[in-house]
Amino acid sequence: MKKRVSIGIAVVIVLGMSGLAAAQDDEGPMSDLRFVVVRDYNGKPVRNAAVVLHPVNKKGKQSRGGLELKTDNDGRTSIDGIPYGPLRVQVLAPGFQTFGEDYQINKAEMEITVKLKRPGGQYSVYESHGDEKKPDDKKPAEQKPQ
Repeated sequence: MKKRVSIGIAVVIVLGMSGLAAAQDDEGPMSDLRFVVVRDYNGKPVRNAAVVLHPVNKKGKQSRGGLELKTDNDGRTSIDGIPYGPLRVQVLAPGFQTFGEDYQINKAEMEITVKLKRPGGQYSVYESHGDEKKPDDKKPAEQKPQ
């Protein structure tokens, strides 16, 4: 009885592995991607930035799933075996604006350089902005002489 169960488990494992190999062959050509993340204002590398890859379906919508890579001290990261087609790339790093763009993966090897910008200034309704004049509520309205 135990022998039959172990043989059955072995058959299931072998069939599952062969199905996985066949699925990889059906996906078509694959690409090796290299990413370089640098500062926009001086070109220096950004270390430990998160590079997030999302597959995009034919309608341009983000599909389920995705991968996150981290850059090294030289601002570089890479991944092999990405299928051809559209891919959404997001790059996040503390102290920089979030970068996002869609790329068409269509070569066996691609290098993508991302230039991160400093964050823009914040706008607040509670601060005075110089060009606008606020009415002074404390002062009574001026009266014209009669």
